[in-house]
Amino acid sequence: MTETAQDYTFLLEKDEASAVDFLAVQTGLPKGRIKDAMNKGAVWLTQKNKTLRLRRATKSLFKGNKLQLFYDAHLLAKQAEAPALILDNKRYSVWYKPHGLLSQGSQWGDHCSILRWVEVNLKREAFLVHRLDADAAGLILIAHDGDTTAKLSGMFQSRRMNKTYQAWVEGHWDLPEKGKLLDAELDGKTAITRVYGLQQSVHNGKPVSLLKVEIETGRKHQIRRHLAAVGHPIIGDRLYGNAGEPLKLLAWQLEFDCPVTKQHQKIVSTQTGLPDLSLNFIS
Repeated sequence: MTETAQDYTFLLEKDEASAVDFLAVQTGLPKGRIKDAMNKGAVWLTQKNKTLRLRRATKSLFKGNKLQLFYDAHLLAKQAEAPALILDNKRYSVWYKPHGLLSQGSQWGDHCSILRWVEVNLKREAFLVHRLDADAAGLILIAHDGDTTAKLSGMFQSRRMNKTYQAWVEGHWDLPEKGKLLDAELDGKTAITRVYGLQQSVHNGKPVSLLKVEIETGRKHQIRRHLAAVGHPIIGDRLYGNAGEPLKLLAWQLEFDCPVTKQHQKIVSTQTGLPDLSLNFIS
């Protein structure tokens, strides 16, 4: 949200023939901009105690409805790089999410989210199973029906979904490294991260290291916070380290038993996720 953003809330006192016409009169915004905001998920309709995004400009409104427009011209003008389809199992799919693409939208819009991108381009329902930071790149699972969503979510919760990341961090991490356990609590909750050193190098004249990272829990920004706490922030981490370039964190591998076929799946990203470094990830 930017300084010029504005949110509008209207409780309808009478029926209205068209949502876009009503909003144009009430806000003074051109109809074209309102239609664009609706298409990008910035308009919400509450009726019968249910609130959903409203995308159809000609939708009729009724007395007692609540209509909300969250208008941020800067955000609505943003464009994100498209994700790449890695695996399509029909009931779920695996994607490579590039830097800057959100996992899901907000009340201000969802056009820069992978969830909306999948809905539009696969023309199927899309349900988020897990999240990946907007700053990070890598593999993300999207389910396409409620039953599969529940099964995949349960696998994450019961730690039957193995997630492996790779990250370039500041400083030299000792090599060879059998693995270091980072288990400092985050937000009062257990957080377990295992880190393995893969490579040492120099980037922009400073020592850096390539790490393989496995997590047993999924706390907010867990990897970023744990690595920063031990003096090795991820390169490009604007929250816990130093900004200036894209975050060098890649969700590199997913390993699990498919809930549909029961076969073991091991999916590895072929993308490096590190376009600004001359060095590539190694496995």
